[in-house]
Amino acid sequence: MGNKIIILLCCLCFVTNTWSQTEEEKKPEKTEEKTNTAEEAPLKIENATVVEEKKGIDPLSPSRAAFYSAILPGLGQAYNKKYWKIPIVYAAMGTGIYFYISNNKQYNRYRTAYKQRLAGVKDEFSLLVPDENALIDAQEFYQRNRDLSLLLTVVAYVLNIVDANVDAHLLQFNVSDDLSFRPHIDQNEIDFNRNLGLTLNFKF
Repeated sequence: MGNKIIILLCCLCFVTNTWSQTEEEKKPEKTEEKTNTAEEAPLKIENATVVEEKKGIDPLSPSRAAFYSAILPGLGQAYNKKYWKIPIVYAAMGTGIYFYISNNKQYNRYRTAYKQRLAGVKDEFSLLVPDENALIDAQEFYQRNRDLSLLLTVVAYVLNIVDANVDAHLLQFNVSDDLSFRPHIDQNEIDFNRNLGLTLNFKF
């Protein structure tokens, strides 16, 4: 009877030892799996942020917008999705072209009349402008305005290209909420007068 009890106790000790060893062998595997997943997760997040940054910034976008506006005024603004600027571009250039054509027409009229008067032929300004010097002054006046209109048209064309390029740069510029600039009103504690000022705030 005593031998049976001793054998039974030995069997129980052996079973418990093997069970505890199997449990201890299983636990490191779970921790290793957790550490592996924990190490892989940040890599996935970092890769996702890098992909998003690459998609958000296109270094060729400003030059592309400027090229489109150089080919057709307003096309760069359409590329930047600033459609409200297209009428402004055409209004500025159209005004310059209109005054150029109008002044050039008047210049040619007075120039033709001056040539006819020098040739002794009656011109359209014979009764209104009897003096030849007045015809010369009129030619110089409309020629000066014509050249100025052409210059303004060229300036409007160049500004159209520059605006498209700058807009494309600003669309890719990351504006942070850490910087703020706002007006404020302070009340003086001595005379209780209100003072208007501006504050520039930085957040770190």
